[in-house]
Parts: sequence; structure tokens; C-alpha cells
Amino acid sequence: MTHDSYPDAYIRGILATCRTIAMVGASAKDNRPSYFAFKYLLERGYRMIPVNPGLAGGQILGQTVHARLADIPEPVDMVDVFRAAAAVPAVLDEMLAMTPRPAVLWLQLGVRDAASATRAESHGIKVVMDRCPKIEYGRLSSEIGWMGVNSRTLSSRRPPMPVRGVQRLSLDRVTLAGGTVAGRPREDETGA
Repeated sequence: MTHDSYPDAYIRGILATCRTIAMVGASAKDNRPSYFAFKYLLERGYRMIPVNPGLAGGQILGQTVHARLADIPEPVDMVDVFRAAAAVPAVLDEMLAMTPRPAVLWLQLGVRDAASATRAESHGIKVVMDRCPKIEYGRLSSEIGWMGVNSRTLSSRRPPMPVRGVQRLSLDRVTLAGGTVAGRPREDETGA
């Protein structure tokens, strides 16, 4: 597969079938991109597992941090790498040693490693490079487009406006984010 562009169906298929994501390089600092992506995906119903040896044993957004992939006690569907390209071969080695083996290796924006991609695909692992699952989820669910960004996946049919709470779109599944917030009563309801 060429990794210069991906069909929407390929990305959508990964995001719709992967339920448990191990994020290698997850940060507890709320101003870091890995924190934003971690929080966003967690709020969309994914089981997020942070992997960062410097934070092992601690927590990020209530999720226990592991030092390495081998320390994760449950099956993982996807490994999302928030590390430099030089770290990818070692992450792939850890992935290949996991049982069961994750189905997807996802390399974040700016991270490309053609040799590791070829090696992962030779083991039946799907690969995405130089993309962010947070951005792709938002684009494919039209959540980004709804907020005013041209995602090129919108049609003339808009989702219904929320009556209460925050608009959360999904890839055809129930999300855990949002919730309702009581609005201010209108003046005619308060008798004022």
C-alpha cells in the first residue's frame, strides 16, 4: 500500500473496528498534542491505554500508564505512536511480541517510517502514517466540518441541531462524551 494517501473507507474501517488503543508517548501535560488526542478519543468511547515509561504507574485522565506495550494486561486493537520516527522500529518489535497482536500501527502527524510499515504489513498489520486518529475521526464523522472546517465529506444534509448539550457526532456508534447541560430559562418561563 502507498502511504501518501488513504481512502476514507480504509481509515473509517480502522476507526470503526478498533476499540482499544495503546498510545505510545502519551503525555499527562494538558497542553501537549498527545493529551488532546488521548482525551478526544477517550471521550468518543475508545478504551485508551497510555504508554510512557517516565509516567508508568501514574494515571492520565483516570487511565493507568504502562511503561511498555508488554505491560498491558489486555488485548490491544491499535498502537498509536506519538514518538519520533527513530522510535518506531522498537515499538513495532514490542507490537510483534504481543499476544494477541494488535491489528493496526498508527503513526502520528509528521511520523513516517517506510521500512517499519513494510515490516508491519508483512505480518498482516494495517499501517497509517503521518495522520492523527483524532483529526481523522472528526473529519469522517463531520464533527470538524460542523465546527466550520471544510472536511470535504459534508453533504447538503446537516445533522440536526442539538436541543441541549454539546453536539457530538460519531462514526455510527454510541459515544460517552457530552451530556446535557441545563440551559438558562427564557424570560417568559421565569415570569420576569
